[in-house]
Amino acid sequence: MSPIHLRRRVQLRRRIARQRVLEAACAVALAGGLVLGLPSPERVAAQAQSSQAAKDAQQKAWDDGAPGPKQPIPFSHALHAGQFQIDCLYCHTATDKAAAAGVPSVESCMGCHAQFGQDLEGVQILKQHWDEKRTIEWEQIHRLPEHVQFKHNRHVAAGVACQTCHGPVQEMDKVHLTADTIWWPWLLPSKKLEMGWCINCHRENQASQDCLTCHY
Repeated sequence: MSPIHLRRRVQLRRRIARQRVLEAACAVALAGGLVLGLPSPERVAAQAQSSQAAKDAQQKAWDDGAPGPKQPIPFSHALHAGQFQIDCLYCHTATDKAAAAGVPSVESCMGCHAQFGQDLEGVQILKQHWDEKRTIEWEQIHRLPEHVQFKHNRHVAAGVACQTCHGPVQEMDKVHLTADTIWWPWLLPSKKLEMGWCINCHRENQASQDCLTCHY
């Protein structure tokens, strides 16, 4: 037998031996998992206990004594946007491109909570909506008259922070309309989201004050 054929035979035997060792190792690992009843990594993550901070935030989000309406799900902005520092545009997608901010879809929420938080009542309610293919009927907090057109994308493009109109939501477990009143030189007040409050902001930032800018 030539040296070349001998070398190829040795290489073939080594490959077969390595394959057999690998198959045996896989069989042992599988048997061990079946015997011990070890759950998959996905199951472990789904069954992981939520932190005490998450449980406390859920209770605060449904606190009847706190300002703001009670939402169908005890969602805490303080936990998500504050502690976890999730960017507003991650959930309120396309706010920088569309006129309306909108709310995250059930699918977006389940993208995260299919993996964790299963022991929280809020996530259980979320999953029920997902299973039943129902949208979440959130209570609207910041509402303008029907004759007013407010375009989120233009304000985001201009660098206006979400907190300018919505308040420090990253600190709120239960979102509510925060108080902010400006006083005109002739001693007349304008509260947040009133016409005078918006005009004052436009004046301070050299934005258009034309009637058709905000009114249909």
